Amino acid sequence: MGKSNKAAGRGNTFREEATVPRKGVIVAHLGVAVEVRFADGERHPVRVKRSSGHVVGDAVLVRGEVLERLPRSTELRRRDGRGALHLVGANLHVLGVVVAPQPPSPRGFVDRAIVAARAAGLRPLIIVNKADLDGAGDLERHMRGLYGASVPVFLLSAKAATGLDSLRRFMAEGHRGAFIGTTGVGKSSLLNTLCPDLDLTVGELCESRGVGRHTTTVSTLHRLADGGELIDTPGFRDFGLVDIVVDELIVHFPGFEQAMMVRCRFRDCRHRAEPGCAVTTLVNTGALDEERYQAYLELLSEVEAAQDEARRREWKG
Repeated sequence: MGKSNKAAGRGNTFREEATVPRKGVIVAHLGVAVEVRFADGERHPVRVKRSSGHVVGDAVLVRGEVLERLPRSTELRRRDGRGALHLVGANLHVLGVVVAPQPPSPRGFVDRAIVAARAAGLRPLIIVNKADLDGAGDLERHMRGLYGASVPVFLLSAKAATGLDSLRRFMAEGHRGAFIGTTGVGKSSLLNTLCPDLDLTVGELCESRGVGRHTTTVSTLHRLADGGELIDTPGFRDFGLVDIVVDELIVHFPGFEQAMMVRCRFRDCRHRAEPGCAVTTLVNTGALDEERYQAYLELLSEVEAAQDEARRREWKG
């Protein structure tokens, strides 16, 4: 009788433990399952529907095999060249935009990434990789000239493992971030250098097309030895703005920080040819770089077209 009661007691304890929620973070998304890392370092796979919407970086509660997603503080989304929407990661603090002398990033890529990061509440930074290649110094100077006043710029070589200390110190402040950049700029090499135990597959540059091969197919979250965390995401060649309205573009566009300190005559000024525009005044006096202004006008047309398309979809709906 006593043994039966003890066995029953152990069964109750097991069932209670199975229903006690454990808080963790999703560190890998495997399609039909996610891998959750708990505070004690234990990892556990949990099956999910492919359309569950869970992403790497999500804070979750796990009860047995039931997963509950907690509210997100931030989320980073992108729209690809086909217009499809992708959620890159959740609860991030920083977004590292990786560029390199080869392959060159598409026109407007860095601007789109910075605007998307700021609109999502993330701090952008620029990482000039492949410092060992010709043209890296010129690229760094160009990046600092365009963005250095408001965005940190790091020059390093993942392959040669040089210039990484400043980036390690930055991430060790407790940041969780992601590296984005066109395929072939060395994101996987950079993660391998920062996290030597990862051994991510590194693709070679396709010289005939000037782009790299996709090497990462599953998003994963990794702890850095000195502190901080990084999400490794599949490479992509474009970074379309997602749900960005004109007002957000004006506020977050890199290079307009000085202009935002001066008010335009009209509150809804789009900085084209409106009278009393603070931005065009700065451009005409040489205080605002003409290249920055033209880049803004290109993105402005893109955002306006996206807003018009969204309105048409609403009317049809």
